[in-house]
Order: sequence, then C-alpha cells, then structure tokens
Amino acid sequence: MAEYTKVALDAMGGDYAPAEIIKGAVDAVNKRKDIRVVVVGKEDIIKAELAKYTYDKEQIEIRNASEVIETAEPPVMAIRKKKDSSLVVGMNMVRQKEADALVSAGSSGAILVGGQVIVGRIKGVERPPLAPLLPTKKGFSLLIDCGANVDARPSHLVQFAKMGSIYMENVMGVKNPKVAIVNIGAEEEKGNALVKETFPMLKACPEIHFTGSIEARNIPYGDADVVVCEAFAGNIILKLYEGVGGVLVDKIKEGMMKSLRTKIGALLVKPALKETMKGFDAGEYGGAPLLGLNGLVVKTHGNSKAREVCNSIIQCVTFKEQKINEKIRDSIQKEKE
Repeated sequence: MAEYTKVALDAMGGDYAPAEIIKGAVDAVNKRKDIRVVVVGKEDIIKAELAKYTYDKEQIEIRNASEVIETAEPPVMAIRKKKDSSLVVGMNMVRQKEADALVSAGSSGAILVGGQVIVGRIKGVERPPLAPLLPTKKGFSLLIDCGANVDARPSHLVQFAKMGSIYMENVMGVKNPKVAIVNIGAEEEKGNALVKETFPMLKACPEIHFTGSIEARNIPYGDADVVVCEAFAGNIILKLYEGVGGVLVDKIKEGMMKSLRTKIGALLVKPALKETMKGFDAGEYGGAPLLGLNGLVVKTHGNSKAREVCNSIIQCVTFKEQKINEKIRDSIQKEKE
C-alpha cells in the first residue's frame, strides 16, 4: 500500500461543527488519495453527515467520542475532566502514533493545554508557539506567535525564530527565509524591554537570516518571511488583519453595486478580482500549527468552513513528508550542545 498521512479530525470543535468540518474531510480525501481521515466525535451525528457525500470509504473512518469541550470552558479543567471528548481522544491518537496529526477548530485554550500535556513538547522546546500564515503582497509570511504565549521571554522568541525558519524553508519552500521582530520602529534601540533584549540575541543567532525590526504596516508588504513576536501582539496583528480584510471585501462589493456602470465594470473585473482576493484569504493556507510538539497539532479558526478545514488536512501531508518535527528536534538539540 502506498504511503499516506493519517489525520485525526475533531468533528465537534468550531462554530460550524460538525457539518462544515465533515464536509472539509470529504473534500480533502476527494482531492488527495494519500490522506486518511479519522473523524473523531459523536458517531451517530458523524454518520448522518457523512451519508450526504460520496467518497472513498477506505479514506475516512469514525472514532467515537461521547464528550465535547465547549469554547467557554476553562481549558485545564476541560482537558482533565473530559477524557472522552473529541479533542482529547484526537490528541491521544497523535501521542500514541495512531495518527500523524490532529486538526481542530475547537477551543484555542484547550488545544494549547492538550498539545503540551497530552502530545508533549519536544525536549528542549521552552514554549510551543502557534504559527499561522498571513497573505502578503509577495505571497505569505509566518506570524509566530499568534496566541500561545502572551508572557514570552527573549529565549522563547529566539526559539520561535528558529522553528519558524525551519517551517518556512521546508513546508513553504522559502529558501533562507528573512526573519524580523515586530517593533514600533526600524531602529535597534526602539521597542519595549522584551524586544530590546531579544534583538541582539536574534542578531547573533547563526541559524537564522535576521533582518532586524519590522513595523506592523510593513507586514502586509511581505518585508519578512518570519514575523516574530509574543502572542499578545501577534494575536492583535492577526485579528486586525482579518478584520481589515473583511471590511475591504465588503467595501469593494458595496462600491461595485452602486450604479449600473459599476455593476457592468464589476462583471468585467470579477475573474481577476476573485483570483486576487483568493490570494489574500488566510483560509487558503490552512490552519496554524502548534510548533515544537512531539506530534503535529493544527489549530484552524473557530469559524472555519469546509475549505479551510480541507486545506488544513492537506497541509499535514507536507508537514509529515518534510519531517518538520524531526528537524525542529535536531535544531533544538544542536542548540543545547
């Protein structure tokens, strides 16, 4: 049998679960024959959803899980108490090597806690960061961290830069990726205490191509391939990015519908505009991997629909093929020698 990637999919997590999550799984296996998806959640509900679609039955299986972790639940308590939740069952599959990866649109807090407690960190990794891809004028950049570590230390940010560089080079094919730290100015002496202390450490790091500071306004222009920051700033950047993108699309649509002339113009430019806007849709790039774990955990947006779920599942294939965990482990161990 040909080699394939096995992905555990949390069917019960997310705003549009389980319908959109399961549709994403079907879309993924219909696109790729080298994927197997284990849909984890309430079996009767999953079966009813899968019955709506045509797909290779050998590529999708169901793992029953009777409980669901809700978004508002305290993450640590939820992970400890709900042992038969779809998220915990999926995490344990990754830990026990029954699956190559877990994809979930569920509670961010529970995914972060479960990733560290159940899947476990690679030895030497201080803090696993969440690392989504942001669309830019030049293609895409990796934002690391966007939500896992709001009180990071300089040593954490240096590890983020190393892990982000490995990811961009091996998964996204960006050779010698440019790394920059988020700052309020380009000058080295600017920034808060964390940035000022981290800057010279990044500058002295031989494993990365550090280019200095980057201001938030330059991120969309693609001035850096790996954008390093602690999670508080990273989450603000990510959410603002998404909000501005949504407003921009709405404004363009509104402008095109103003008159007969603009409607005719809209018909003419629609194909080109659609292709352009597709490139600026973060959902095209899949979810955000939680880097530095002993297995792959991918967090998709809570409001993910089938397309983003599908892309997140497919993203796991490249992650496995390029042996990112092994490369991160090798880099961290080399650092400790």
